[in-house]
Amino acid sequence: MPTPQQPDSVQDTISRFLHLLAAADADGLADLFADDIDWFVPGDSSLPWTGRRTRREQVAAYFRTMWPVFVEGESESRIDQVLVDGDEAALFGRFTHTVKSTGRRFTTPVAFRLTVRGGRIERLHLFEDTLAVARAMPRTDS
Repeated sequence: MPTPQQPDSVQDTISRFLHLLAAADADGLADLFADDIDWFVPGDSSLPWTGRRTRREQVAAYFRTMWPVFVEGESESRIDQVLVDGDEAALFGRFTHTVKSTGRRFTTPVAFRLTVRGGRIERLHLFEDTLAVARAMPRTDS
């Protein structure tokens, strides 16, 4: 991890974030975050991983809640572009997953807004098509 004298670059932190995401390392991902965070995944509230989080301790639980919903080995994640401006970054790509309980496959465009200071992620906002995700999930209506 970075020291106060030599913080990692934003690009280095993003590269580690993407590597740990690909490795499905929830604890490693949590270690990249500041103690206090601004985490927001807007969307359909029936998805347990949408909403706000404010503490690093909530990061690993987010991934441990979401990842088991999908068929292991059938997910595809692609980041096409990373833009960095100071301590701000935007990542654009797409995710494809298959929901275990329904067998439904979906693809959603994704955009991340990250703020990195001192080698720690302070803000993560993830924008995806949660309607497409919700439609792939089991039906909860009668």
